[in-house]
Amino acid sequence: MNSETSTPSAHGGPLNIELALKALAAALHGEGPAVELSVGPDGGLVVGHVETPGCDDAVAVVRTSGSTGTPKATLLTVESLAASSMATALRLKGEGQWLLALPVQFVAGIQVLVRSLFAGTRPWVMDMSGGFTPEAFTAAALELTDKIRFTSLVPTQLQRLLDNPSPETLAVLRRFNAVLLGGAPASPALLAAARDAGVRVITTYGSAETSGGCVYDGYPLEGVSVRVDPDGRILLGGDTVAAGYIEAPDEETGTFFEEDGVRWYRTSDLGSIDDDGRLTVLGRADDVIITGGVKVSAGHVQEQLEQSDGVAAAFVAGVPSTEWGQAVAAYVAIVPAGGDGREGAAGPEGGDAAVALQRQWQTQLGVLAPKTVLAAPELLMLPNGKPDRLAMTAQLSALHGGK
Repeated sequence: MNSETSTPSAHGGPLNIELALKALAAALHGEGPAVELSVGPDGGLVVGHVETPGCDDAVAVVRTSGSTGTPKATLLTVESLAASSMATALRLKGEGQWLLALPVQFVAGIQVLVRSLFAGTRPWVMDMSGGFTPEAFTAAALELTDKIRFTSLVPTQLQRLLDNPSPETLAVLRRFNAVLLGGAPASPALLAAARDAGVRVITTYGSAETSGGCVYDGYPLEGVSVRVDPDGRILLGGDTVAAGYIEAPDEETGTFFEEDGVRWYRTSDLGSIDDDGRLTVLGRADDVIITGGVKVSAGHVQEQLEQSDGVAAAFVAGVPSTEWGQAVAAYVAIVPAGGDGREGAAGPEGGDAAVALQRQWQTQLGVLAPKTVLAAPELLMLPNGKPDRLAMTAQLSALHGGK
């Protein structure tokens, strides 16, 4: 893979994305190879040029998050990106100017650049050389000039923006025509806080394999089809579906397939569709924990834990257990006492908090209660804002010790 590197951002300032925009524009017009973006060790944006044999219209290669396994190199084509960009503009009722506040190597980040190219507008890049902060986000949002404005965030970022926000931060958030929120499930409390603050949030569901979010607030975008197979797994179809993975043909993975002229992507999520056609994501297909012969939904237990005072977020997984087969375990981000205006029920951070929470949940949840609890200031996250499921499961498994 050949690559070029733009100006580093390590010493202040946002990434220089001119090189990325030029390379993406060339690929979209069939005048250059597919592009893979990353950030180098010096903070500079690396624009890779990838050969894609058998896929002449490939524009971008995007790695999946790797939250549950080895990242896969997903091929996005002119057709899939154009369909996604057009459908997004139709749903949002405009193209406008985008603020890039996500890592550019992931699909939500690269889509900000692609949508801007299709719209003919200039994206503004947030300075994330010091990490994501409300101050840096606010400063970047103040640079936007178009009357129609959009950005994409993950729940962790929005939570930081709404925790004791300054008047300036609230003002710039309210000026966005829409804030797309994806990458991980957003809690009802966060969505309620956003509504109360006057922020126009749209929840999105999708992945690199669907050129990013293709279901907004539960309803598919124009040209996107959604169905649930007999096992409850969500299937997404239409022109936004990727060409596949570089490493393996479709027939080897079983992830992509064609049916009646429609290309489909088989997700790893379970869901249901109501009579109005609204999709509800129920959790991952692999989140069922069988403990002592009882089937437990990790997603359901997580929801219960996150309703507890003193708990900011939770991750639940099954870990090996000689007694139970699998044991329910929880990695919990706790709120310091008074950290959110409430009395922190967990008490001190660390082991004491874990013990207090575990006792509380044994009384409240019975067989659903986690047998091992790891309390920390925050969940472990991947660079794209998704929970690092593998890392947290490994820590929980080590803590439980197989008993």
